[in-house]
Amino acid sequence: MKMGISSSSILVLVLVCNFILFSFSLGASSSSSSIHTNFVQCLRNVHDSAHHETSIPVYTANTSNYSSILQSTIQNLRFLSSSTLKPHLIITPLEESHVQAAVICSKKHGIQIKVRSGGHDFEGLSYVSDVPFVIIDLFNLRSISVDVEHSTAWVQSGATLGELYYSIAEKSRTLAFPSGVCTTVGVGGQFSGGGYGTLLRKYGLAADNVIDARVVDANGRILDKESMGDDMFWAIRGGGGGSFEQGATALVHKWQDVAHKLPQELFISVMLYVANTQEKGENLKTIIASFTSLFLGAAEKLLIVMKERFPELGVESKDCIEMSWVQSTLYFARFPVEGSLDVLLNRTQIKKFYKAKSDYVKEPISQIGLEVIMKRLLEVNASMMTLSPYGGRMSEISESEIPFPHRDGNIFKMVYLVFWEEDQEGFKQASEKHISWIRKLHKYLTPYVAKSPRTSYLNYRDIDLGQSKNGTASYLQGKVWGSKYFKSNYERLVYVKSKVDSENFFRNEQS
Repeated sequence: MKMGISSSSILVLVLVCNFILFSFSLGASSSSSSIHTNFVQCLRNVHDSAHHETSIPVYTANTSNYSSILQSTIQNLRFLSSSTLKPHLIITPLEESHVQAAVICSKKHGIQIKVRSGGHDFEGLSYVSDVPFVIIDLFNLRSISVDVEHSTAWVQSGATLGELYYSIAEKSRTLAFPSGVCTTVGVGGQFSGGGYGTLLRKYGLAADNVIDARVVDANGRILDKESMGDDMFWAIRGGGGGSFEQGATALVHKWQDVAHKLPQELFISVMLYVANTQEKGENLKTIIASFTSLFLGAAEKLLIVMKERFPELGVESKDCIEMSWVQSTLYFARFPVEGSLDVLLNRTQIKKFYKAKSDYVKEPISQIGLEVIMKRLLEVNASMMTLSPYGGRMSEISESEIPFPHRDGNIFKMVYLVFWEEDQEGFKQASEKHISWIRKLHKYLTPYVAKSPRTSYLNYRDIDLGQSKNGTASYLQGKVWGSKYFKSNYERLVYVKSKVDSENFFRNEQS
């Protein structure tokens, strides 16, 4: 896709979308051997008929590096169990034509395709299915071209955010791009779901800054913005205890009133997490409230703003570190700020068992409500909640500008997660216990979050919101989760989907 960037003018970075949007396809009940033989032969035929010089890399369960490729970008260990259905084939395209061939052959032989960019999907929908399927893994398609003069760039969707940030910094230390803080997230998934980060209050989402794209449609055609038309271009951009820290609840309560009204250049998020402490020799679990910010400007100006608008935080000059935008991507990814930018090119992920949910909040939660929420976080050993402020540019963009609808009226977004390891009873029992806990927390939060509909962020996939069996859904079934992710934009997405993929070739469990 093509997009734009900068710290004073955002570089419009171009994301070359070699990813397949609406990636939902038909499953067939054929044997593993026939799927392999027929599919691979089809790939060869399509490849040979087009006279391509580069062969299409295909891996089967009998290939020596099949497992390493499959597991390489599975971040959530819940989906690495032996009982999880594995793909019959993994295709790792080296060029756009390979993606075309994979789509054509998947459609011809009626086998579902899953498209993986970075593998961070919270519910594993880019590499897990309950019907026979193949994976198109885009990690080889990650070229990035930055045009400093025009503040634009093209990036293929197999690139990670870290690789994108590194490439921008190589060309300019004054250009930036508004996207996420986790550097191993894939560009394709991030942008197609919206993509938010520390610059959202000033510049909006990653998807808000996409100005062109190249996609492969259900017929295997490569389309750009002009050839796909306004509706499809619109659709692809967002269409992803014991005791409390002293004063934490009061500060979080004040933050709710302040953070979304601060100057657009200032982003302050809150992370609530469980920590083990000692008090009078006794081990206690405590909730820590950590406030982290990014300000586009000088420290002196920030101190003035904070003294006027949020003096309770007590920010002093010693708390501030001035750095370039690309250094801030290191900071939020928890790398040394003065270290080498080479760490942005590291695609190795931290793998864990976890389950996540998200909500949007329109009215401040009472201090009593916050205290009860924090006590609930203390019920398990490894839980956390992150609150990200809205307002600023996010309130200026219309709900219908792109499919991402969560704009004016939201004061912040919350994402909450629980992590676990196998306990003495085993993986299944540990998973059931923690997933049950976070579902109860989600239910408890109902009075405090957005209503009619209760909304959620697409890139924080949550299969609990409603899914269809085997990836097929009626309009009304889809609306259960569609209204939560897209609000009234769901109607237009259904219209676009019906127009560009009338046979419902591309599909998944929430498509």
